[in-house]
Amino acid sequence: MDKVFIEGLEIEALIGIYDWERRIRQPLRFDIEMAFDNRVPAATDDIGDTLDYKAVSKRLIQYVSESSFGLVETLAERCAEIILREFSVQHVRLKLSKPGAVRGAIAVGVMIERGRGQD
Repeated sequence: MDKVFIEGLEIEALIGIYDWERRIRQPLRFDIEMAFDNRVPAATDDIGDTLDYKAVSKRLIQYVSESSFGLVETLAERCAEIILREFSVQHVRLKLSKPGAVRGAIAVGVMIERGRGQD
């Protein structure tokens, strides 16, 4: 299966479990791979046949910017659910990084893979 990807999408969010984290917005970074058959859009050269990565990005920016979760795990799950449900993607691999959360590390976070019909 082909992959459509979004790499390094940065979104400011209210995220964290500590009191100080609940008072500030922090940058999060998303790397996303979505399984999508690109043969039809390649044949038609029509954006209407593609998985529109701009639309996916805008939807995630809107959702994440308005969210207020304690855990990156919860946010990653919700974002994967949106991609699978709203964009007819069969499988998604999502890496959510929280830069600067741990001293000495560039970033920490989670990486998940979800597909339609998976629990």
